[in-house]
Amino acid sequence: MIPRYTRPEMAAIWSPESRFQIWFEIEAHACDAQANLGVIPAEAAKAVWEKGAFEVARIDEIERETKHDVIAFLTNLAEHVGPAARFVHQGMTSSDVLDTCFNVQLVKASDILLADLDHLLAVLKRRALEHKDDVCIGRSHAIHAEPTTFGLKLAQAYAEFDRCRQRLLFARDEVATCAISGAVGTFANIDPAVEAHVAEAMGLTAEPISTQVIPRDRHAMYFSVLAVVASCIERLATEIRHLQRTEVLEAEEYFSAGQKGSSAMPHKRNPVLTENLTGLARLVRMTAMPALENVALWHERDISHSSVERGIGPDATVTLDFALHRLAGVIDKLTVYPETMRANLDRLGGLIFSQRVLLALTQAGVSREDAYAMVQRSAMRVWGEGGDFLALLQADAEVTAALPGDELASLFDLGYHTRQVDTIFDRVFGAAAARQQHAAG
Repeated sequence: MIPRYTRPEMAAIWSPESRFQIWFEIEAHACDAQANLGVIPAEAAKAVWEKGAFEVARIDEIERETKHDVIAFLTNLAEHVGPAARFVHQGMTSSDVLDTCFNVQLVKASDILLADLDHLLAVLKRRALEHKDDVCIGRSHAIHAEPTTFGLKLAQAYAEFDRCRQRLLFARDEVATCAISGAVGTFANIDPAVEAHVAEAMGLTAEPISTQVIPRDRHAMYFSVLAVVASCIERLATEIRHLQRTEVLEAEEYFSAGQKGSSAMPHKRNPVLTENLTGLARLVRMTAMPALENVALWHERDISHSSVERGIGPDATVTLDFALHRLAGVIDKLTVYPETMRANLDRLGGLIFSQRVLLALTQAGVSREDAYAMVQRSAMRVWGEGGDFLALLQADAEVTAALPGDELASLFDLGYHTRQVDTIFDRVFGAAAARQQHAAG
């Protein structure tokens, strides 16, 4: 990924130095296991740890001749280890090293992404509680529907990203496997105990059955989860972009002193961060399809997946890490306008209470069809001509025959729509707290 959208900690996981260090540890741990089994001398395993080293530039130089990255690495390693290097990579294939390394990198990346989600969840919870009772209009089809609160909007996002966190935990666990099974995965030239030893040393579990490669359904699930997280980022970013529109302006991205919104129009304050997040979400999502297509390899293995994973591994995790961090910053500094929310609530002259009037008429004995027609005829007048919805209803003899004027007026109460906010907050944040306590205990 380009430096503009890259944070150092995540980028370091995918650096050549990090990759070759993981390769070295896999090979060295495998030597330990082989020595324990008596397959290679203990002194050889010790020499690998004591003398083992590598240089990225030298590996690249060797690879230009060998056209094989793992052989280039092993050759450079042997230059440091000396004669004992002949015992390195005993019974192993390149896939044993590459696949195990890739999964180690994905696990490390997951830990950063989980920390990102924890930070985002903390920010969402704080802002949700802050705006729990700030009433705003809810919209369906982008049209005013009924009142909600801005806190509920943020609580919904919290619940969504809490689910994302649970999915990522599962995906991390599913991809955290190790395969040291040799050619076509039969352990013909290497004992399964070596795989078990390397897996434990690298914080992984042994793959139950590999075919020289780790099955790519695991990776397809992993990148699909990252794509879902990206879609949730886009959903919240899109909500903020809509709320920042001039005609709405219920919330907007923080605009710092000295910031410029347009090269041509000095008055502009554009939702540039959330627009950027929408684009970044697309980049993450596009990694899911090739990961799914990687599942169908030929027979026991081919390398059609290799070039794909060299790209999507760093691209998806680096981009998602940056996007989660940016979204947390947007929410943390989001400027919210409760007064504008209230003004927007009143724009339709009370039409937002139409359902409550409809239900009250049915409770008073009017059929639903007749009640709908009675309410809609006044509502459409307000929609087309403006005016006060309550006044029109109170002037409608058919309506007031079922609902006296004072009873009608009592239906136009914002508190009616927010009376279950605490219940919803308890469901969202109480359930998350209980799950966290269970995981900790």
